[in-house]
Amino acid sequence: MLKVGLTGGIASGKSLAAAALARRGVPVADADVLSHALTRHGQPGLAALVEALGPGILDATGELDRRALRQRLFADPALRQEVESVLHPLVFRGLEAQLKASQGPYALAVMPLLVEKPAARALVDRVLVVDCSEELQLARLMSRDHETEASARAILAVQSSRTARLAAADDILSNASDTAALEGAVDRLHGFYLELAACGDFRRRGIALP
Repeated sequence: MLKVGLTGGIASGKSLAAAALARRGVPVADADVLSHALTRHGQPGLAALVEALGPGILDATGELDRRALRQRLFADPALRQEVESVLHPLVFRGLEAQLKASQGPYALAVMPLLVEKPAARALVDRVLVVDCSEELQLARLMSRDHETEASARAILAVQSSRTARLAAADDILSNASDTAALEGAVDRLHGFYLELAACGDFRRRGIALP
């Protein structure tokens, strides 16, 4: 089975692209969904975080205070690395299991840190980058998540650069226009991946779709 890793900067449209491919019958494993599940009350990821960071990361109900922790992570690179060292092995094992259990010509793994983490890249055959300008990312963050411009820029600053993502891409899907344009590009991309899966040539030269 062809395994495609989907990544992109925050607010680039990763979820939209993944949902569009899922509607076409493609199995999707999502690192963020898996991380969220692993850090619910009673789950091993949350237990590991509490052991590493202490109970101060919990809210009054015993659940992870995600918003507060997120703010701390953006402000403290050392803390971010510690959290990643705890959660990433669990998440990557979960993704690997989901990909192995998938049925069909190809499967998709949505991984925001695919470019930054060699262990994530090792799980997939190709890298698909959902791309848009940084200006559009900022606008979406400020509109969607009600971030200030300063906080939105801080979020972008801790991520891999757009240049680095594009350099790592086998295939590029632009999400700089409207939903109709994205759906048309996803149709062409889906056809391309079905062709690759059928012929077994997973390393064929990639495509860039506007």
